[in-house]
Amino acid sequence: MRLFAAVLPPDAAVAELARAVDGVHDDRLTWTARAGWHFTLAFMGEVRDDVLPDLHARLDRAAHRTAPFPLRLHGCGHFGDRALWVGAAGELPALRMLAERADAAARRAGVPMEQHRRYTPHLTLARSHGHGAAATPLRPYLDALADFEGTPWQVDTLSLVRSNLPDSGVPGEQPRYETVGSWLLRG
Repeated sequence: MRLFAAVLPPDAAVAELARAVDGVHDDRLTWTARAGWHFTLAFMGEVRDDVLPDLHARLDRAAHRTAPFPLRLHGCGHFGDRALWVGAAGELPALRMLAERADAAARRAGVPMEQHRRYTPHLTLARSHGHGAAATPLRPYLDALADFEGTPWQVDTLSLVRSNLPDSGVPGEQPRYETVGSWLLRG
């Protein structure tokens, strides 16, 4: 299973962001489906079935050690000329700690993880069709969404999400996400 740990924004936060994105949405970028909007905490890649019970137990412990905290969608940014994203504001230290705990849970359960790097909270909105000189300029989208401020909500759940990659060959098909585990924050 291709898995990642995530914080899933509530429906109201998704709807609020969708209204802002609708004002700039066009066909020059490949926009992520709203059902796929999430904050990835720890990307695990392919996880063997025999690792799942220990992974679930360790993610439960990570959630148990983390208190619920406020968060909101905030502003926007980009990764080079490739991706446009919206950021987060609120209790970012708590979000980073949850990301570190999810990463550690996966490592201790035996999931081979990429090299650990500082967590940058982001929710991917769109990707450019090209790269370098052929890339769609992101500046107009960054300018249009720069002042976006979402309404705060309480993060109270750590989710384990399965990513089902497109397999139909249909251009523009996007991954489908399925929550396969969730744990209430109880710290």
